[in-house]
Amino acid sequence: MHKIFIDGRNGTVGLALEQRLAARRDIELLTLPDHLLLDAGARAEMLNSADLSFLCLPDEVAREAVARVTNPASVVIDASTAHRTKEGWTYGFPELGFTINDTTKRIANPGCHASGFIALVKPLVDAGLLPKSARLSCFSLTGYSGGGMLTIEQYESGARQRGDALAAPMQYALGQEHKHLPEMTAIPGLESPPLFCPVIADYYSGMEVTIPVAGLSRNAALDCYRDFYANAAMVRVIEPTGEPRPANHMSGRDSMELTVEGNDERLLLIARFDNLGKGASGAAVQCMNLAIGANETEGLVL
Repeated sequence: MHKIFIDGRNGTVGLALEQRLAARRDIELLTLPDHLLLDAGARAEMLNSADLSFLCLPDEVAREAVARVTNPASVVIDASTAHRTKEGWTYGFPELGFTINDTTKRIANPGCHASGFIALVKPLVDAGLLPKSARLSCFSLTGYSGGGMLTIEQYESGARQRGDALAAPMQYALGQEHKHLPEMTAIPGLESPPLFCPVIADYYSGMEVTIPVAGLSRNAALDCYRDFYANAAMVRVIEPTGEPRPANHMSGRDSMELTVEGNDERLLLIARFDNLGKGASGAAVQCMNLAIGANETEGLVL
């Protein structure tokens, strides 16, 4: 039985991880009492006692936590942005060709927006259908749970009033410095970061990432995705329908669906998934399963 520790279990991702792991019989979930959650010594002891630890922490705190892991056998899955492009860390998206097994000790869980963008772009770049020099734009719509506990409290604190900013979809990170941009550039091998427009809306969870492109055949893009993800356990390619696609369609699920809408002159590359599922905790559990030798989709809702 594998000992698992969640450092930062009271945050959005930590709570979602606990929910996914609660019914597991192949792991022992280690916990600290509430009064020791901020105790650096107690946390370090737990990090080194566990076979695998999830870090659901702010970036700087995550870096400090990793520095305290001295047990060479301990596996760390970091859900922060601190290590996603750092040498020596495996990017936690195995469908993209990143190997995760019982020898992998440091895993950087992907960002939610980044997961959809990279899942759409990397296969096309690898196949030569998109040049690395492509200047892409990306629109990403997320439920408010993607903003963390404070944002959830703001959205769920009371009834909406006319004119309330939270009652309408809201653009944010307008300075083009969103924390996911480094991985959105580095992982698919782009030379320049995309123009990125993230939007948060008044629904709990679910994400829809859309990339408009021109000069690419829809069939070529779909065939590329079908081939690339032919053996993927948690990513599937669906047929274009031209019908409306609500962003909360995958809420409560841990898989991702991809498609290509439009025509051969103007395409929309679309990824839909749950920002707390394949965009966060679901992806982390998938990585844990591979690292401990369990079935890849154990405990996940597909």
